[in-house]
Amino acid sequence: MAMAAREDGQVMSELNTTPLIDVMLVLLIMFIITIPVQTHSVPIDLPVSPPEVVVDRERNKLVIDRAGATYWNGSSISAEELAGVLHQVGAMPRQPELQFQPDADARYDRVGAVLALIKRANISTMGMIGNERYAQF
Repeated sequence: MAMAAREDGQVMSELNTTPLIDVMLVLLIMFIITIPVQTHSVPIDLPVSPPEVVVDRERNKLVIDRAGATYWNGSSISAEELAGVLHQVGAMPRQPELQFQPDADARYDRVGAVLALIKRANISTMGMIGNERYAQF
């Protein structure tokens, strides 16, 4: 603790916190270094082939929930699988209707990425469903 005098003659006491912060940072680094590394593993049997994605000839529903998960006709689908399915639908001579329903709280970048996939797959018959819930505003 440093004791200093002000210009008016009164004693001013200030606590020098720099050494305390230095000690705290050194202790934090020491704790981080001494944490044991997690090296255990859990064996998991993964399926050999992915499940078949069903494409309806009349209409398909593509949903994005608020967490960003994508669902094709009710079953979860990854971005790579979705791109393949959309290209398969886009190559059909008579394309089925694609009903796109993003959640209101879904991230815009995720919805935009899926819309870009739809555009790249040359989907010509697409409709946005679920917009009637915004008509009250």
